[in-house]
Amino acid sequence: QVQLVESGGGLVQAGGSLRLSCAASGRTFSSSTMGWFRQAPGKEREFVAVISRSGANTYYANSVKGRFTISRDNAKNTGNLQMNSLKPEDTAVYYCATGSAYGAYSSSYQYWGQGTQVTVSE
Repeated sequence: QVQLVESGGGLVQAGGSLRLSCAASGRTFSSSTMGWFRQAPGKEREFVAVISRSGANTYYANSVKGRFTISRDNAKNTGNLQMNSLKPEDTAVYYCATGSAYGAYSSSYQYWGQGTQVTVSE
């Protein structure tokens, strides 16, 4: 079983930055793809970014491309999402997830964290 715990969320002004972290338990982290998703109030969960097992490949949603950076440290079983130039529309609960496939669909991921709130004020 894999457990994922996100941290680093909070309240920030528009234009600011936050760095989210995802700590994974278990021995399968390095063999899993890691993704970040978000869900705003009243909206469906949406894809944000994904990183391959080795970290060599990344892919971003158009809405965050150029502003967010996904990374991972397999030796520490952690993943990160650096978020810069934040906008009010980035406000959401952010989830990390791991899975066996490299993709933007939530169905590609087997394990999910509990989420961390990110709020961006005007």
